[in-house]
Amino acid sequence: MAIDKEHKEFYPVDMGTDGWHTPPGYPDGIEQKILAGKLDEDAKVGNRTRLLRFKPGVYTTKPFVHDYWEEVYLVEGDLTVGNDERGRGGEAFSPHTYACRPPGVHHGPFKSERGCVLLEVHYYDS
Repeated sequence: MAIDKEHKEFYPVDMGTDGWHTPPGYPDGIEQKILAGKLDEDAKVGNRTRLLRFKPGVYTTKPFVHDYWEEVYLVEGDLTVGNDERGRGGEAFSPHTYACRPPGVHHGPFKSERGCVLLEVHYYDS
């Protein structure tokens, strides 16, 4: 059974500190804010829309892979994809770039020199 997203009308999104937390497996300096939905990775159902932000200079060291679809839109800042474990190298992207990944695709590691905000949608096939 899929978990549906709740109905939400326009409301201000607090970009300060309220409601942000570091997701499991991410380093300090990367935070998420869930905007809508719920993704149950154990039951492999549901969907979520979230903001993910990197503070300046933060990077991950290993590629990610998950069993759900992921759509990512770079709203602001810079994002580098494919850096090494020391945060060097990779391909840099600017705002208004997009990725859509099916389940099982390895992606990353990631870094941001000046910080960034990503809009992400995650979902399982029905």
